[in-house]
Amino acid sequence: METAFTKLVGVEHPLVQTGMGWVAGPRLVSAAARAGALGILASATMTTDQLRSAVREVRSRVPEGTPFGVNLRADAGDAPERVRLIIDEGVKVASFALAPSRELIARLKDAGVVVIPSIGARRHAEKVAAWGADAVIVQGGEGGGHTGDVATTVLLPQVVDAVDIPVVAAGGFADGRGLVAALAYGAAGIAMGTRFLLTSDSTVPDAVKAEYLRATVRDVTVTTAVDGLPHRMLRTELVDSLERAGRARALVRAVRHAAGFRKLSGLGWPQMVRDGLAMKHGKDLSWSQVLLAANTPMLLKASMVEGRTDLGVMASGQVAGVIDDLPSCAELVSRVMAEAHSVLDRLHGPHGAHAPGTLPPPG
Repeated sequence: METAFTKLVGVEHPLVQTGMGWVAGPRLVSAAARAGALGILASATMTTDQLRSAVREVRSRVPEGTPFGVNLRADAGDAPERVRLIIDEGVKVASFALAPSRELIARLKDAGVVVIPSIGARRHAEKVAAWGADAVIVQGGEGGGHTGDVATTVLLPQVVDAVDIPVVAAGGFADGRGLVAALAYGAAGIAMGTRFLLTSDSTVPDAVKAEYLRATVRDVTVTTAVDGLPHRMLRTELVDSLERAGRARALVRAVRHAAGFRKLSGLGWPQMVRDGLAMKHGKDLSWSQVLLAANTPMLLKASMVEGRTDLGVMASGQVAGVIDDLPSCAELVSRVMAEAHSVLDRLHGPHGAHAPGTLPPPG
């Protein structure tokens, strides 16, 4: 299924495995890439040395020339250093959790790297497109992790109409029907996080995967208690306790987790303060909320790495409520594409003719 996105990055299928912290490591990324999707490494929870090792491990696990990407925090103090690493290692795609600067985009593009920021508003898509981004991933409110409040079905067509670069839809996708729906809106592919997290290739502990599989759509909530920003995750007793915690308790917890993240990430306190200032800029956040940002990587690590569902949070898209199995990445991609083609065949009508109002053949 050829689209503007598959031609841009050189993948077989218009599918993206998103860069989820502590989840999107070499094993998952290489499995997604071998299946013909674009696998993306999550670098925010890695040191630069760990990122370099992860890039090389992915390359060792996939056929030569197989494209994959690295996700970066555009507001991180060491973003320029990580960009240099991506360029030096010959990574095909750089994605960003926040809109990167014009300078970072230009630097990557000059080196032949495809730049794909993730955005949550039409104006952000317009800005990065004007700065030279090659494509955008558009996440609607159904998506997991930090998210907005506009549904994908409303946000996606707005962005498609506003920019002339490939648009990849994210938030609420798990199957071939969703891919066809996104194509109908004008997208060039879909990105999935929770669906790839819930595969046998994901390194997330089995006990955590079981919590996701038990969840209904009503068990996925949005809270600001973790880091002061809207964050979609599974509703648990820990989330309830965070929401009940007073300012003093929240601040103590944040300082403790900040110390843990500093040791784990290799960042010094001055760098962490600068990153906090970048996060606070333009947002109505208190300093206690800025410090709470350290909760996110440490609470995610507790669940996604250590399997402590009682001590960690579980970022999740609403789509977790309709997922009930753990296929391999190869099985998942094959199933999604087979279903998409089946849906398109039905829409095309009898004898291959297009019924009024249905999609033409993709690509």
